[in-house]
Amino acid sequence: MYAGTRIHKSPLGCHVRPAKASDLATCNDLCVRVYGHARGGEVKDAIQQGSAVAAESEGQIKAYAASIAFSGHAVGEANRDLQALIAAAKEFQGPGFLCQRATGLFRWRLESGLRVVQPMRLMTTGLYHQPAGAYLPSIPD
Repeated sequence: MYAGTRIHKSPLGCHVRPAKASDLATCNDLCVRVYGHARGGEVKDAIQQGSAVAAESEGQIKAYAASIAFSGHAVGEANRDLQALIAAAKEFQGPGFLCQRATGLFRWRLESGLRVVQPMRLMTTGLYHQPAGAYLPSIPD
């Protein structure tokens, strides 16, 4: 789990904006490509609550986050896309956020002033599908 103050450096060419209801299908498609399944219900709720964001590059959504929080998940095509989401977060809700072990992303988080506040192990029930992209896992409320 990571915590710290807001990061003020976004990858060049990435634009992060609030997610809209019209983004739901694109976010679901991205989630299926990365995670292997859709999380549309969570994304829809996050859009309605105003916590969901989307990262665009080259006119396309490359990543989205339900929220950058312990209970929020995020999915991106690459680490760079998650960097944009994390950098744009106004705050890290709750005790911090969870992140996978991607080496480049790990170094970037530390160089950006974030700190590891609690190492944790990813656990799942049922079959596990290794994601095919970058992601921030979540713990349900």
